[in-house]
Amino acid sequence: MTAQPEDTGSTTAVRTKRVLLAAPRGYCAGVDRAVVAVEKALDLYGAPVYVRKEIVHNKYVVETLTNRGAIFVDETDEVPEGQTVIFSAHGVSPVVHAEAAARQLKTIDATCPLVTKVHHEAKRFAATDFDILLIGHEGHEEVVGTSGEAPEHTTIVDGPDDVPNVTVRDPEKVVWLSQTTLSVDETMETVRRLREKFPLLQDPPSDDICYATQNRQVAVKKMAPEVDLMLVVGSKNSSNSVRMVEVALDYGAKAGHLVDYAAEIDEKWLEGVESVGLSSGASVPEILVRDVLRWLAERGYGEVQEVKTAEESLTFALPKDLRADLKAAGKPTTGTSDHAWTL
Repeated sequence: MTAQPEDTGSTTAVRTKRVLLAAPRGYCAGVDRAVVAVEKALDLYGAPVYVRKEIVHNKYVVETLTNRGAIFVDETDEVPEGQTVIFSAHGVSPVVHAEAAARQLKTIDATCPLVTKVHHEAKRFAATDFDILLIGHEGHEEVVGTSGEAPEHTTIVDGPDDVPNVTVRDPEKVVWLSQTTLSVDETMETVRRLREKFPLLQDPPSDDICYATQNRQVAVKKMAPEVDLMLVVGSKNSSNSVRMVEVALDYGAKAGHLVDYAAEIDEKWLEGVESVGLSSGASVPEILVRDVLRWLAERGYGEVQEVKTAEESLTFALPKDLRADLKAAGKPTTGTSDHAWTL
């Protein structure tokens, strides 16, 4: 790389062959917490440690943890009785907790606290007999977990076009909640259409879309009008990463692609391209972004201009059961993922 990122705070200048690098990007607090939980569990308990579903939706992270001794399973009954299982950052339903208890599994719940907040909201509104309209993608692990808190009260609304299909028992007792990793714009459009249909629709007590998802979309929106190509580093099953490409195209980027690794970039994408925008999803370690910067620099995109739209300092404590075991063993109960920020 021929130039280090330069924080200019502006994207107004037009230069030849440059990279606009989004800030913030990459790991959010919930992802870092979940990945650290697996790393520390492996150090403390030894391999294998079982993880239900992918701990976060990133191919590199899952492969790295697998190489360290984590075993990823789809369902709780794949974990041998009495073993340790970690629940992913996306959260699980009460049924999964019950299944784990029945198998006498030691559980570490790495659900992102922001997802847990939505779970609490679902339980609270269900307790007062509200119909819950959960905006999110059918089948996504987070949506499955949240809807599982009150399945008899919850209807999943998969985007604005799904609104005509929605029915409720009492239009005076209806509230909307959302998956935390959605497009802010699309979610608000879904809410607008729901409110046209149900004028007394209530809002959640606080915004359900997580701060990191919003911040990364804001940075992409600012960059998009000035780039010929937007590259987002992230996996295809990462909802927030996929949304970032969609946002870039909606806000003026001429082209946009999602890649897991630099090697997946097609050199044909660079034909006629002067400005490349680069960001990464909330489950992506920085080492993968640096690989893309090196790849671009080797092809003449050595000028890197960082576009900063927010500062992030939020951190979350590790799951309490893991903290207790670490403390008992005399080991640190805090820390950052081994591969979160490799500069």
